[in-house]
Amino acid sequence: MQRYVVIDLETTGNNPAKTDKIIEIGIVVIEQDTIVDSYSTLLHPNKEIPAFITNLTGISNEDVADAPLFENIADEVTAMFENSYLIAHNVPFDLGFLNGELTKSDRKKLKNPVLDTVELARILFPSAPSYKLNQLTDYLQINHENPHRALSDAFVTAKLFLKLKEKLASLPYETLEQLLRLEKWLKSDAYALFNYYKEQNVFVEKNDEIAIYQGLAYRRMNHLEKEDNVMDLSFGDYLDSIYESNGSLEKNLSFYEKRAGQREMSEMIFDAFQTRQHALIEAETGTGKSLAYLLPAIYDAVSTHKRVVISTYTTQLQTQLLEEEIPLIRRLIPFPFRVALLKGKGHYISLEKLHQELVEPLQSNYDIALTVAMLLVWLTETKTGDVDEIQLPSSGYLFFRRISADMEEGVDPSSQWFYRSHYQYAKKRAQQAHIVITNHALLCTDIFHPSSLLPVYERAIIDEAHHFDATVSKHYGLKLDYMHMHYTLNQLGRTDEQKLVHTILSHYPSALSEETKVLWNKLLDDTRYETDDLFRYLFQYVSKVRKGDKSFSDIGRTQYRFEANKEDQNKWTVIKEMVSRVCLHLRDLVHGLVMIEAELRVNQLHQEDKEKLLASAERLQIFIDQLEQFFLVEDSAQEVKWMEIEAYGAKNAVYLYSEPTDIANLLTDVFFSVKESIVLTSATLTIENSFQYIVERLGLQTENPLTKKIASPFSYADQVQLMVPNDFPTITSGHNDEFIHATCEAVLSLAEITNGRMLVLFTSYDMLRRSHSLLKELMENDTYALFAQGISSGSRERLKKNFQTFDKAILLGTSSFWEGVDIPGEDLSCLVIVRLPFQPPDHPVLEAKSKFLKEQGKNPFMQYALPNAVIRFKQGFGRLIRSSSDRGIVFICDSRIITARYGKYFIRSIPKVPLFFDTTHELMNRAEKWF
Repeated sequence: MQRYVVIDLETTGNNPAKTDKIIEIGIVVIEQDTIVDSYSTLLHPNKEIPAFITNLTGISNEDVADAPLFENIADEVTAMFENSYLIAHNVPFDLGFLNGELTKSDRKKLKNPVLDTVELARILFPSAPSYKLNQLTDYLQINHENPHRALSDAFVTAKLFLKLKEKLASLPYETLEQLLRLEKWLKSDAYALFNYYKEQNVFVEKNDEIAIYQGLAYRRMNHLEKEDNVMDLSFGDYLDSIYESNGSLEKNLSFYEKRAGQREMSEMIFDAFQTRQHALIEAETGTGKSLAYLLPAIYDAVSTHKRVVISTYTTQLQTQLLEEEIPLIRRLIPFPFRVALLKGKGHYISLEKLHQELVEPLQSNYDIALTVAMLLVWLTETKTGDVDEIQLPSSGYLFFRRISADMEEGVDPSSQWFYRSHYQYAKKRAQQAHIVITNHALLCTDIFHPSSLLPVYERAIIDEAHHFDATVSKHYGLKLDYMHMHYTLNQLGRTDEQKLVHTILSHYPSALSEETKVLWNKLLDDTRYETDDLFRYLFQYVSKVRKGDKSFSDIGRTQYRFEANKEDQNKWTVIKEMVSRVCLHLRDLVHGLVMIEAELRVNQLHQEDKEKLLASAERLQIFIDQLEQFFLVEDSAQEVKWMEIEAYGAKNAVYLYSEPTDIANLLTDVFFSVKESIVLTSATLTIENSFQYIVERLGLQTENPLTKKIASPFSYADQVQLMVPNDFPTITSGHNDEFIHATCEAVLSLAEITNGRMLVLFTSYDMLRRSHSLLKELMENDTYALFAQGISSGSRERLKKNFQTFDKAILLGTSSFWEGVDIPGEDLSCLVIVRLPFQPPDHPVLEAKSKFLKEQGKNPFMQYALPNAVIRFKQGFGRLIRSSSDRGIVFICDSRIITARYGKYFIRSIPKVPLFFDTTHELMNRAEKWF
């Protein structure tokens, strides 16, 4: 069957089962890989077309006034699908509507084989940034003239399908063979398509870039060659040739503006390296700090033959350095250099573990089948094996954990898999690189557990350094949750469940005694029961002690700090007994795994099966150690422990955390005193132009670091107006309805002036949720597209992109939206800060650190809570102006910035801008005039 019919519909909404109707049909016919026919018509839906659909599609009620009803064209449409595949971009949507209308018109439903281009694109283009039709066509450079019109969408879907066929034709025989095994779980009827290209590819000449091992096809890892450069250029001449007039920057960037602060920062970093000192540099927005620190780092590494490590907090910045800054620098400087990106083992795929999964009968569902299919195609493309290159389905990440390099216990260097390990290759690249880019998490793991994760280094640059101490605390602390334990126990499985123990036993039929099997099943059932029981009890415990608490953290969880000697002793004794029981059962399970291993050893146990059993025993032992540390070991003043429960989550969704109360001495001892030169940089390190707070927090007092604040090149006084209303209701404990109402009214008034294009930052998820609900209520005719973190679906990046797609949009964010979100130009004209970003006073870490500081005779508010809030506020403020042509309003609903004694610390920590403290009415008039 070589006839494919592509369909796209425009409708009045998303729900055919209710009252939504088709308003336009577009059909395109493909035969012999050529578009041979097309069909299009508007339809009368017998109802009003909603305004937002008219905005999206351009189809109005007038357009369809004289259009036919569906039943008038039903036979003509169904005739086009005879003896054909039906193709759509999201088949369930289009076919659901079409069959719904056919049923209502007393016609038979279509039962054609289907091909879904969303699903096939996910499999065949696993690195695409998005699978929405317009973003996918951009990625594949398919011209899309009229998005959201049925015939145009059908044409580009047809062109997309032809691209998918081209991709299939390029895949190795082995990959197509594996895809055929997975086809039965897919929504698309793709067997004939996959099989056709598999048979064609038997005769295709082998691609030199693709290697095949044990039935797996993967892209070869490049042979690493190390060449050492001789530096014959002084650092001054090097910088002159880049930064000064007629230098390489000016020649390579058409929009280049010289920034004095950029060269100043490069020189200071080089000085710190030369004098073996640590340094703190605050480089305000617009400095161009990534380039400013990369240039001296590369010069130093190449001239001294000593690598420099660069650590960032977000993967977004790592990607930016690798994909934007490094290629630019290669054009700017006259000598070659080597750069490597290194992440934790869990980021890299293990070919060995994937192969082991594929040789067993795959215990699959749709998400796992889709995940494996995506990974198989991605392996033929990826040079790194880093899972961050692709977007797996949500439960696909659980599967990836099983096949990541994290699961490669004790890889044997003489093994054939060792030479095919993406993680080992990444480590090797890092060992030969001048610059190693990593993240704070891996850097911290390396600091506290020097297990040769990072190659040896003496100099490092830590970007986004205002996060460094929090990452250190997390890594030195513990984290345990029910889901993780439940998942691990489930993966082990009973002997009659298709999981790890069953799979291993299937390799040695009747090798294990019936008695041991019965014992194992009982041990596992008991451990699952006891674990569930413990976490349900902990959930109820937190619910009761925090009864009526509405101050959810910014992630929508209730937090409770626990101290054994201050808890209700009767209930705490019950908890300790339950924990002891769980630990006892986990020990029995460890013993059970060792017993299984011993019985199977008699039958020549395979090395990989032995490794799996022992690795599982190690993971269970870690749970025992963690539970004992949380509940059975005496509390220490140096440590804070707390629990979090999902406010509206499952009744056993409990998360346990512990962190040190102070990491300053720790960092001094194990990091700053042993490294030659560490440079810490960020746009937000100072408070009132002083570095004192960050110096004390990181334990740098004795190190006398160099410090420098580099001012932004932007003219904030001309680009920003700071407005604070003096007539907002005050928030009293538990009564913030009036404040939320005033905030929402101000947001909508400002939105009228700025045409939306507004980011609203909250400090509490609960307040964000309630404001979102009220804004929807107050807004007439959905004037503005409203996006809210945790409510609208999608990641932070996806919400930002959706926000930028609409002309009139408002974006509500909390937590991660206070920083790292860049929305330059006219897309963002107004920033609303709802409350000054103080952590809630009962936040577990804040409580514990406050107590610790009090005991040292210090003021916890002035030395911890306030500096933290000021740094967060500076991050939020920095969202508005991202270029010299941006202008906008920062509207702060919290009058404490003016009326409280500490307000001046916030004002003096941001660039000088015109400040207005007036009635909301007057501020709106001023905003209107200014725009």
